[in-house]
Amino acid sequence: MEAIWIAAALVVAVVGGWPVTAGILKLAKSKSVRAVDTAELGTDLLADDIPLEQDEDPDAPLEVTTAPHPKVEVLRGGLLIGFLERGAVALAILAGQPVAIAYVVAIKGLGRYPELKDTPAASERFIIGTLASMLWAASVAVLVKTLLHIG
Repeated sequence: MEAIWIAAALVVAVVGGWPVTAGILKLAKSKSVRAVDTAELGTDLLADDIPLEQDEDPDAPLEVTTAPHPKVEVLRGGLLIGFLERGAVALAILAGQPVAIAYVVAIKGLGRYPELKDTPAASERFIIGTLASMLWAASVAVLVKTLLHIG
């Protein structure tokens, strides 16, 4: 019976982490977060955000210049890598070998390094997604390990 609970925990850790991670990444792209980023960077001002001079006509069209947006590429294979990552993290904790999580982080980081070094936006998504994914898998595994009194 314990094997069934462990298998169910692995399924929840692997598959359940997908919507959790996607939700956290969506939150990171939310309007309020973008507003803070815009305020910090001082770029991408909207026409409504630009104060008018006293002698300017409020109905006159405004010219807004912004810096060109750098091309942001989506990291390929992220969904499959996320499934494998969560499975490895959950298995490592359930097997009593949490040091194996360091191998997962190292392999993932080294494998993505060439893509991440030139794209800060992708790097940020990578870090947020990795942490959310690993925390979900670790939480599920620790909960099941505690409830089943494993090791």
